Amino acid sequence: MSSNHTPSKREVRARLRFSIIGALLAAPPAKGQAITELRALASKTWRDPATGLDLRFGASTLERWFYAARRASDPLASLTDSLRPYAGRFTSLSALAEITLIKQYREHPGWTAQLHHDNLKVALASLPGALSAPSYPTVRRFCKARGLVRQRTPRRATDGALAARERLENLEVRSFEMDHVGALFHLDFHHGSRSILNRAGDWVKPMLMCILDDRSRLVCHLQWYLDETAQSLVHGLSQAFMKRGLPRALMTDNGAAMLAAETTTGLARLGIVHQTTLPYSPYQNAKQESFWARVESRLMAMLEGEELSLDLLNECTQAWVEQEYHRAVHSEIDATPLARYIAGPSVCRASPGSLALRKAFRIDVHRRQRRSDGTVSLEGRRFEIPSRFRHLEICKLRYARWDLSHIDLVDSRSDELLCAVHPLDKSANADGQRRRLDRVGADLSPLPPKTRAPLLRQLLADHAATGLPPAYLATPEPAPGRDPECGRDAAPTSPGTATAPGNSTPAGAPTKDAK
Repeated sequence: MSSNHTPSKREVRARLRFSIIGALLAAPPAKGQAITELRALASKTWRDPATGLDLRFGASTLERWFYAARRASDPLASLTDSLRPYAGRFTSLSALAEITLIKQYREHPGWTAQLHHDNLKVALASLPGALSAPSYPTVRRFCKARGLVRQRTPRRATDGALAARERLENLEVRSFEMDHVGALFHLDFHHGSRSILNRAGDWVKPMLMCILDDRSRLVCHLQWYLDETAQSLVHGLSQAFMKRGLPRALMTDNGAAMLAAETTTGLARLGIVHQTTLPYSPYQNAKQESFWARVESRLMAMLEGEELSLDLLNECTQAWVEQEYHRAVHSEIDATPLARYIAGPSVCRASPGSLALRKAFRIDVHRRQRRSDGTVSLEGRRFEIPSRFRHLEICKLRYARWDLSHIDLVDSRSDELLCAVHPLDKSANADGQRRRLDRVGADLSPLPPKTRAPLLRQLLADHAATGLPPAYLATPEPAPGRDPECGRDAAPTSPGTATAPGNSTPAGAPTKDAK
């Protein structure tokens, strides 16, 4: 069994010295014979285990080691080299140079050690006194000792990237592991290192989606896709649930597919806590990142020279993960993922069927129903609402944006599925046949009014009770035979006499101006 213990150089030298004089400590020489024994040891050649070179030590050196080890309670510690008094300090770096270098790092954390050294040399030369600049190895060792490591600037200096870098600088990072199988699943996509030829004749790089159990490191599902969409995510995640059960929590990054409304809504309906990592913080999902390295070094290495297709890639991936990965001892947990998954303890729940999972990963939207034809608009298309729900003004619909063949009408109060909604079929409606509408609730057909309105009757009764006459003057009706417009008697006209418009004089009668 191999050991990872590597002793330090100080410890190796101390063991060599102890092995040389250890025989004198076990069998102390007689009085006056110590110098003879030490001279005999000085004549021998010893192999340095650190460098592999042959060494010889003087009798005076061996004598000093012998008496130091004999007087000490811990012989090995007395033979170990003591630390230098200036260890951990940089004598060639002045206090002003240290302050200048630290300030320079705080202003430019993305500089290399060589760039810091070059700028420090110029900065010290411009100060009064012309301080000598330290060497590049000194600056590099100082930066490593003080933790002045290079911080790469994010490609896009967004608020999320800056927050992630600040959190990494100010908060410690600790590895974790759940105590129960199924307490946390990890999900992530990986860009493949090799391209495949799709059916359209294009070279594309596939995406590998993996769902990993935190405690056992068991791969719940592993599959290659041609895209990183919510549809592919739900397709793979549903297979993982049906094979391994429902977990208590799921950790993903902040990709568009992971934050899609269908994904978050489906996880909430299934009772799964959705945990997301910080942006630009892949170390928070380190178990997945470590698994990708194993995929590339083992699986993809064995596929060299193969003409890959999506089907062949998925077939080989399933065989590799089930026959090798699950049955190989994991160095972190000191067991195989399959054995630890079976050993438990587990908090997984039984998974519903494929139809229930497909219905879970859908979103809810509200649409106004048109009174004219009982349809709603969804994703640029019109859908018919059954006539028995024509009284609904706002309809709540549940569907997945990539599947418009399964749309359900949902009760907005109880959240129960009422019926399926289908697209509008104008060709089928062109036959002119219409179903008679069923009565919805009470009979609301119009009736002719036979009695006076109750409110009007009440108003008339209240006004009559006051005893006041009506507050208006009635106009007399015109007598029969009188013109209602001018109030004069209508002049009778003979049957053959015509009157000009706007003139009461019969047409053709002589006037005063006529000659």
